[in-house]
Amino acid sequence: MINFELTEEQGELQTLAHNFAENEIRSIAPEYDELEEVPWDVINKAAQTGLTTYFIPEKYGGGGYSDVLDYCIVAEEISWGCAGIYSILGGLGLCATPIILAGNEDQKIEFLTRFCNPTEPVLGAFALTEPSAGSDSASIATEARLDGNHYIINGSKSFITNGGIAGIYIVFATVDISRGAKGITAFIVEKDTPGLVSGKKEKKMGIRASHTATVAFEDMRVPVKNRLGEEGEGFKIAMQTFEHTRTHVAISAVGLARAAYEYALSYAKERIQFGKPIIHHQAVAFMLADMATQIEAARLLCWQAAFLADQGKPCTKEASMAKVFSADVAMKVTTDAVQILGGYGYSRDYPVEKWMRDAKIMQIYEGTAQIQRLIISRQLHDN
Repeated sequence: MINFELTEEQGELQTLAHNFAENEIRSIAPEYDELEEVPWDVINKAAQTGLTTYFIPEKYGGGGYSDVLDYCIVAEEISWGCAGIYSILGGLGLCATPIILAGNEDQKIEFLTRFCNPTEPVLGAFALTEPSAGSDSASIATEARLDGNHYIINGSKSFITNGGIAGIYIVFATVDISRGAKGITAFIVEKDTPGLVSGKKEKKMGIRASHTATVAFEDMRVPVKNRLGEEGEGFKIAMQTFEHTRTHVAISAVGLARAAYEYALSYAKERIQFGKPIIHHQAVAFMLADMATQIEAARLLCWQAAFLADQGKPCTKEASMAKVFSADVAMKVTTDAVQILGGYGYSRDYPVEKWMRDAKIMQIYEGTAQIQRLIISRQLHDN
């Protein structure tokens, strides 16, 4: 039977995340967007509250909310607070997820427990994208050469969330570039590893509270025990990770769109033009009706993809559908929110212009809108 109700535990988790977003994030989000800096105080508070590691199994110190749907519940609320701050926490999740999915027990004990230290929170980063390998991630050129009990890694990565500030990285490199995707191998790399070089911090249109940077590897030596899975399994690990985390990004777009819609709705009820609130003008009322409908539809797509993942069922198509639809909804809803506020919406004294800038990345990172449509069309063809 289909059930759209959250469990009592999920409801408590949702309340915790929403209250944190409302009390700790909303008020400081504009400042850190302006400064383009990471709000470390908020990140530390999130760690102490358990909102950075709730999805990690309890045996490693996490909250034990292991379902993808649980993650979606929190991600929507934090993104409602600020998509940039969510991106920081999402980068941690993107790093921890492949360790949860493919790590051996020793790796889980060593690295997952470090994420779960509330007094010294560790951020994570997922280093896959390269200057010449964005959507075509199978063509990465970073090389890993076996040398005794270590791999020597050389190359560079670009647009890495938490790059340069993370304590733990998942780095993808090829052991044989002639093998294409079958040569890609994943490694767990610690921040103090010699040869790990932090590069340029990007100046972004949106999600500016998050830190996005290039990362280089110069004869970086990584012990064999830090290889994640076997040689050549890295591409598969990355794709398995994306089956989970694409839904995370999709629901982040829902939270962002919800923030803009709620603000525009409140404004439309109060703004008087031609003798009545503008919500009573059909042109505005229909925009709000579409916004509300699209947000609900996007959330349901996300929940469906999360449900399938939690059941261990294939969800590549559904996760891509959720990602592409939710990202497009976020862009449209935030644009319409600016339109409803008119000149005020274009002013930086109001939050909707920030949400509009933040929304654009939803159509780009973790698989562009065009790549999602390609994935969906291939799934339709193959089935």
